[in-house]
Amino acid sequence: MHQRPLAATGRSVSAIGLGTWQLGADWGDVSEADALDVLATSVDAGVTLFDTADVYGDGRSETLIGRFLAEHPGHGVTVATKMGRRLPQEPGNYTAENFRAWTDRSRRNLRVDTLDLVQLHCPPSAVIDADETYDALDALVADGAIAAYGVSVETCAQALSAISRPGVTNVQIIFNPFRLKPLDEVLPAAAAAGVAVFARVPLASGLLSGRYTTSTSFAGDDHRSYNRNGEAFDRGGTFSGVDYETGLVAAEELGAALPDGVSLPAASLAWISSQTGVTSVIPGARTTAQATSNAAAGLIDPAVLDTFAAAVVDVYDRRLRADIHPQW
Repeated sequence: MHQRPLAATGRSVSAIGLGTWQLGADWGDVSEADALDVLATSVDAGVTLFDTADVYGDGRSETLIGRFLAEHPGHGVTVATKMGRRLPQEPGNYTAENFRAWTDRSRRNLRVDTLDLVQLHCPPSAVIDADETYDALDALVADGAIAAYGVSVETCAQALSAISRPGVTNVQIIFNPFRLKPLDEVLPAAAAAGVAVFARVPLASGLLSGRYTTSTSFAGDDHRSYNRNGEAFDRGGTFSGVDYETGLVAAEELGAALPDGVSLPAASLAWISSQTGVTSVIPGARTTAQATSNAAAGLIDPAVLDTFAAAVVDVYDRRLRADIHPQW
């Protein structure tokens, strides 16, 4: 697995990381044993970045990661957690006192004195733009509660605002073959500023797995059932904001452009990872098979994906750009 510098932190993280929302909630049930197996399989495959959040399963994801890492000293894993959704996402709730309480809770869950990396969890633009936000985060660094901080964002404009701040280590943004707008400005700006980029929702909530059909159903507690139109959180967080039926057709066209022996999810992860400015791609996994497959995508030679890369642009321009590009 290729390892890449995490901005100026002195750490390196794997080109393919592991998103752990699935191990907490909102993707159907994952047992504790299965969750721990996913973590172990990922580490064995060379993954050195776990991305989590304090609200994934109300702390379940963090707690499982904390248990796993405590049982595997010398693991070499960087844990990037997130904070800011334990209260309504209103600017007035993003205070230094709440930052302290949230990070203290995550430190307990993860069993560490200092959190490796804390990201604001898709806060309002007013929070991302405010000087007071970064003053509070800098204070946590100075106190040793966190080693570094970043911002997970919904829009490219928010990403550019965060990138302009000198203390920001990373931005996390939705980027995949169904969401190309970050290529325009965000990735170049991040590369120029030395800010890491984590590509989230890289398989468009599974649409880019190539496994779904019009008859596929999802559990009631799966966000792919209850948030298709943004009922619970930003619509872009489910299927990257793409209409489900449109996404099925687009995924089929992308799959047809692949060389023999390369799957659509593997190609998607490899293509994202190959883009200049991307530090790590953070697909989720509910099973050890998914974890193994995701990690293996980091070994694909980008040169075999030339036809796929052209298809990504073509399919996006014909089927998705008009609806997706103006929104995020």
